[in-house]
Parts: sequence; C-alpha cells; structure tokens
Amino acid sequence: MKIGLFGSGRVGRLHARNIAEHSHAELGAVYDVDTAASQNVVDQFGGKLARSAEEIWAMPDIDAVLIASSTNTHVDLLYGAVHSGKAAYCEKPIDLDLEKSKRFAVIAEASDVPIFVGFRRRFLAELQAVHDRLRSGSIGRIEMIQMMARDAQPPPIDYVKVSGGFLRDKAIHYFDLLCWLTDDAPVEVHAVGSCLVDDSIGIVGDVDTVMVTLRMTDGALCQIANGRRSSFGVHESIEVYGADGRLRWDPGARSAVMSATDGGVLHIPPKSTDIYFGQESFAAALDSFVRAVKSGEAMSPSIGDGIRAQIIADAATASLQSNRPIAISY
Repeated sequence: MKIGLFGSGRVGRLHARNIAEHSHAELGAVYDVDTAASQNVVDQFGGKLARSAEEIWAMPDIDAVLIASSTNTHVDLLYGAVHSGKAAYCEKPIDLDLEKSKRFAVIAEASDVPIFVGFRRRFLAELQAVHDRLRSGSIGRIEMIQMMARDAQPPPIDYVKVSGGFLRDKAIHYFDLLCWLTDDAPVEVHAVGSCLVDDSIGIVGDVDTVMVTLRMTDGALCQIANGRRSSFGVHESIEVYGADGRLRWDPGARSAVMSATDGGVLHIPPKSTDIYFGQESFAAALDSFVRAVKSGEAMSPSIGDGIRAQIIADAATASLQSNRPIAISY
C-alpha cells in the first residue's frame, strides 16, 4: 500500500520512518512547502519528491495519504483526499475552526472515503488493557478519573502561535481518551490556566499550565492536569476510581497498569518498550490505519471522534477565557 505524506517536520519524519518500516506499506511520495525538508525525508525513507499537493492527488499508485502538515492545512488536504478517493490518516485537529470541521465531516461521510484521526494514545498496549477492564465493569460504576500529562519542555513559540491554544493542541488528546475509556462524553467543563513555564507563551495569549474538570452524563467527574514542563521528562498517568475498585496507568512505574478491588491487587507489567510512547504509539496507530484500509473495516478513531474531541476542546477554551463552567452540546 503506497502512502503519500504531507509534512516533513518532526512528526512527519516520524511517520515517514514508520511507513518505511511497515511490512504492508511504503512511502510513495512526500510533499512539504519546505522542499529541502521533503527531499531529506525522501533520501532517508524513499518515495518521490512531490512539488505540490495536486501532484500527489494525481498519482494513481498512491492508495492513501497521511497528513502531518501544519493544522491550518489539514481540512483543505482532507478535501483533496475525498475528491481523489484516497483514504486519509490526519493528525488532530481537523481544523481549528469547528464549523469548518463539521462541514467537512458531512462531505466525508457522504463520500465513503475512510478518514482516520490520529489520537495515537489509544493504541498503547497498557491503555488498551485499561480500556478493556473498564468496559468489562471490573471496577464497577466509574466515579472519578484523574489524568496527568506534562511535556518535558514547551514547543517553539512559532508553533504555539498557530496551535489554536493549549486546550486544542495538547488537552484534546485526553478529551478523546476520556470518551474512549468511558464510552461516554462530558456535558460540562470548567478550565483554569496559568502561564508559569514560558512568559512568551503568555505574551501570544496562551497558557502552559491547565487544570480541567469535566462532568460526565451520569455525574462522574474527571480532572485533567496538563503542563508544558517536567524537569524529569515527559510524564503521563491515569487513575480511575469506581464503586468496586480502581485502575491506574503509569508508564514509568514497574507495574504499568494496577487494578485494586476487594478481590486483591493485580499488577500488569509494562508491555511498551518506550515508556514515553512516542514512536511506539505512532507506529501502532499507523498499523491500525493500514489494516482498516486493507480490510475495509470502520476507521477508529473516526472523523466523528475528532469532531467530538474538538467540541470539548472549544468548550474548555471558552471556559478558560470566561473563567466559568460551560455546558457542552454535541
């Protein structure tokens, strides 16, 4: 399966490596506005150097595309994928403008062209285990969820300026995880934030430290803490409390998943070789996309999942800006 790649930055290069190493895929073509960066990817991982997006759409041997370019290009490239009939893996979000994302979703669903949204954390083996145990009811009715996610350091300020804000750029991953883990969606959000890491982030109107509280449809509560700095490296963890016990995911711990109920404590050792799950989760998400395209099965995460997470992120941003809880309507 030949894949055309849009974007030759850090994430694009990571995808290029994964495509080149996949047993059922190969890099067919690469396009980036930075031609030198595209050429470098082609030299390392194969494929043709494309001089425009239109050149990739016109290539009959390109079966699918992977969109890892800047966010402001996503929706236009997705329209190109639909019009050319090529399946698309798109990094989140679909577009910073929710209404544009919704309009595209209507077109995409009518076209039957498969669209995959890159919420890669779903594909970590340990989080799959947490997901399956929650869905099986192993800790009873969910009452409280706590998520922690801190980057090692903030991204470049030029990235922050076009990111859409911390809640749309970073926290959106955990909004998706919350819905996926619980098979539910929040109905209310209250977000507060500060700029404690890099003053330049505050100058451009963003925050680098946030706390988000969400209320689910059945009253369960979730707290998500996100930060742009961790002196000891990337740190993420999730803890779920239920009526009959708790589940914890901590990729830095000796037991990456821990389940505690009245029947005892179960420790599940780490399966991931990369505890900070960069390369591994990207590779697993790509594999899921390739398998779904080849088999014709439904895409997951879907365009609908992407829209839902974006609705939550927009509501959280409105809450942050107004300093009050916001009801979420889908």
